[in-house]
Amino acid sequence: MYRSLFSKYLSAFLLIIVVAFSILVAVIGSMMSDYTNEVNGEVLSRVAERSKEYFEIEYYESGKSNFNQYVYYESNIIRRMMSTMSVFSDNSFIFVTDNEGIVLFSNCDDIEIEDTVNIEKISEIKENGSIRYRSNNLDGLLPSECLICTSAINDNSENFVGAVFVCMNSSVLDSFENTMIKTLIMECLWVLLAALIAVYFISERITRPLKEMSVAAKSFASGRFDVRVPVIGHNEVADLAQAFNNMAGSLAKLEDMRRTFLANVSHDLRTPMTTIAGFIDGILDGAIPPEKHEYYLGIIASEVRRLSRLVTTLLDITRIQAGERKFNMEPFDICEMARLILISFEQRIGDKKLNVSFDCDSEKMFVLADRDAIYQIMYNICDNAIKFSFEGGEYKISIMSKSGKVYVSVYNAGQGIAEDEIAYVFDRFYKSDKSRGLDKTGTGLGLYIAKTIIDAHGQEIWVRSVYGEFCEFVFTLQATHEPREKE
Repeated sequence: MYRSLFSKYLSAFLLIIVVAFSILVAVIGSMMSDYTNEVNGEVLSRVAERSKEYFEIEYYESGKSNFNQYVYYESNIIRRMMSTMSVFSDNSFIFVTDNEGIVLFSNCDDIEIEDTVNIEKISEIKENGSIRYRSNNLDGLLPSECLICTSAINDNSENFVGAVFVCMNSSVLDSFENTMIKTLIMECLWVLLAALIAVYFISERITRPLKEMSVAAKSFASGRFDVRVPVIGHNEVADLAQAFNNMAGSLAKLEDMRRTFLANVSHDLRTPMTTIAGFIDGILDGAIPPEKHEYYLGIIASEVRRLSRLVTTLLDITRIQAGERKFNMEPFDICEMARLILISFEQRIGDKKLNVSFDCDSEKMFVLADRDAIYQIMYNICDNAIKFSFEGGEYKISIMSKSGKVYVSVYNAGQGIAEDEIAYVFDRFYKSDKSRGLDKTGTGLGLYIAKTIIDAHGQEIWVRSVYGEFCEFVFTLQATHEPREKE
């Protein structure tokens, strides 16, 4: 069953709050009950102690030899005095027993004279002097459960002659406790309600951006990358929303690049294949005379090589992305490599009447890198520089060493790269529309491969350009010493 994050978050909070409040009510209720018993017990204990003192003093002053006789003859006076000590009116009462537990006096109608208290309880009072406890009914003597405080009555010779019992009906305590607990529960319910409202809005506020991200993600799945999530506040959720928007921008850019790449590759594949198919059909059906066959077969061969280069480039990208291409790091002379590349472009340089210059800090400069990979990079950059140079323009290769690195620069005066396109020249699948008319053979993948290879070497590559004036590509390599010849 599907449950939203909001409902789960809210349910978890509600459960925690309800359990916490339940425990709180139980603990506070127990504490209040204990407190009530303690407070009332202290009051009853003081009444019991004062009653004990009263009986001991009056019994001594009466001159009676028997405690039972004293109580019998002085019962009226005792009743008046005990009524003044009862601070709980009808809810509390006092009764007195002799040393055998027989009731001698009581201001409670339910306890009659000569009723008997369990002798074990009397013995306990005699031994301890005073006791505080709750009892259901003292073996049937009391009408209901009571809080009881007792105190032993001694004569002048410290002989145990009786006991005074001060009792409070538990219903009074229970009523007070229930009232306090109900008040506590009502207050907790109001606090709980306020907490629930707060949790609801907090949960909704926290989960709203996540809901919006979910909607946006579904839009991405349907191919819409223009949806954005509002970034509110400065917290982890806001950071996530910002990262989500950045991801959306990257996906939109990648999608545009993919479409551009597919369009470019489709065009680059379709054009030579159309040319090849047209010329082959012309040769087969006799539309092209035999004396022209060699010429058109040369064009077909050129287009086949063009298709081969495209496929090879795509395979290189696949290998690089899969991490299958391993680099063989070895020292070699980068100046020698640059000279060989210049020689290979001699015919094209001459056709364009380029003003070539070659500047190297020393005759030999060794770098530690993969020779074939660097040759591929340098060849492609030099090829592009010639391709986009003005006829008769400046063409320069510079190699210099600084701080343990070798800087290789390829400069050409020519079309250059527009300022708004410089940031994208190393992106995969990118090919400028402005250069498409001049670049009939490129795939827009050479510079992406170059940057990937340079990054794998732990080095840097960048470009400086002013559109319509010049373009300069620069990359770095790790400098090293000339390897010693093996003896």
